Amino acid sequence: MARSTLSIKRRALAAVAGGASLAIVLTACSGSGDGGDAGDTEAATADCSAYEEYGDLSGKTVSVYTTIVDTEAEQQQESYKPFEDCTGATIKYEGSKEFEAQLPIRIQSGSAPDIAYIPQPGFLKSLVQDYPDAILPVGDAASANVDEFYTESWRDYGTVDGTLYATPLGANVKSFVWYSPAMFEDAGYEIPTTWDELIALSDQIVEDNPDGEIKPWCAGIGSGEATGWPATDWMEDVVLRTAGPEVYDQWVNHEIPFNDPQIADALATVGTVLKNDDYVNGGIGDVSSIATTEFTEGGLPILDGLCYMHRQASFYQANWPEGTTVAEDGDVFAFYFPGNDTEAKPVLGGGEFVVSFADRPEVQAFQAFLTSPEWSNAKATATPQGWISANKELDKSLLQSPIDQLSYGLLTDDSYVFRFDGSDMMPAAVGAGSFWTEMTEWIASDKSDTAVLDAIEASWPTS
Repeated sequence: MARSTLSIKRRALAAVAGGASLAIVLTACSGSGDGGDAGDTEAATADCSAYEEYGDLSGKTVSVYTTIVDTEAEQQQESYKPFEDCTGATIKYEGSKEFEAQLPIRIQSGSAPDIAYIPQPGFLKSLVQDYPDAILPVGDAASANVDEFYTESWRDYGTVDGTLYATPLGANVKSFVWYSPAMFEDAGYEIPTTWDELIALSDQIVEDNPDGEIKPWCAGIGSGEATGWPATDWMEDVVLRTAGPEVYDQWVNHEIPFNDPQIADALATVGTVLKNDDYVNGGIGDVSSIATTEFTEGGLPILDGLCYMHRQASFYQANWPEGTTVAEDGDVFAFYFPGNDTEAKPVLGGGEFVVSFADRPEVQAFQAFLTSPEWSNAKATATPQGWISANKELDKSLLQSPIDQLSYGLLTDDSYVFRFDGSDMMPAAVGAGSFWTEMTEWIASDKSDTAVLDAIEASWPTS
């Protein structure tokens, strides 16, 4: 089944245009140009030294096929320039909104790209299962980089049946609550550090606003054909907090049923917020309005002082209106969605993975480059906001957005336990199907917890 709707979920918020130029780096890497002196040559050698391991790839071309289009595609291509200038290779880039549907067709027809960016581990597993001889195991250089620069969980998400087939590319963090620092300060509220404190804060906001015009929470789960995915993110985040990472893994892998009592407890916990008329939906309507509100608009009432909190991912930063300052002392910012206690620190997130369909030296070199700090730094330089890597050697100072810096800290802090978005790892019939639609019905029609979980369990493929 094509999973193009997952691209809607993953990239529904595009990064804003623009970005710092890589001109200085590129000039140094090229080591060419009229009027260059010995000092310029020495600088070029130094700047290109990290690329010497890839060898001379002059005249070689690597084709890259991805879901990434528009402004972000331009930023991607800009980030490749140091590799191209220092090795002599040419990267032929193609982005498509029909990626998930077209990639299998290209594989079947024998016209697979050299490199593809896979937007979720579930799609990776299906490709490996359906085309076992097409996707190649990761080469030694890229594999060594994954071990050196990434946590073990990122290797695990690129592994199928014990073989590493995909290397990490970009990442995002979903365990955030957006808020107005000024509203919190004016009301004397502190950022909660546990789930109980979060609920106590919500109750305090209700008490302090007895007319009900201002609510603790605002939300929206509308997203066209992908309507419902923000509610599944809520569910996944809460499963991590109420049941723990091990049970979360069992649930995602269907080692326990979708209607297991531990999962039912998590859904009930989500309901204490999203189905609580006292808590939602500030500035928008009642509980049912969550289902008809586009997720891109779900947090905007914060700017009007009509709600205090909105749970949404790091990439939501791109949705605030032009002129909104996103910073700890700005118009809006975000805090970590807390766990049961300060010791339990689960983080829900997502990202993309790189696979190869050719073992030519230039292809293996480019995949290794994409796992390196040099690429992460080049991409951070080219991207004003909305992109991070889980590469532990990324220069954090190059991240131009405070939210991106905060996200990177969570991804690379060993005290936080990262888990990939569950619906992106489930079979498409569930993760991009019944999970979305049933959570929508749970909100829109007040469908019962039991009926929702039973329906999703019944939809799980038997093979």
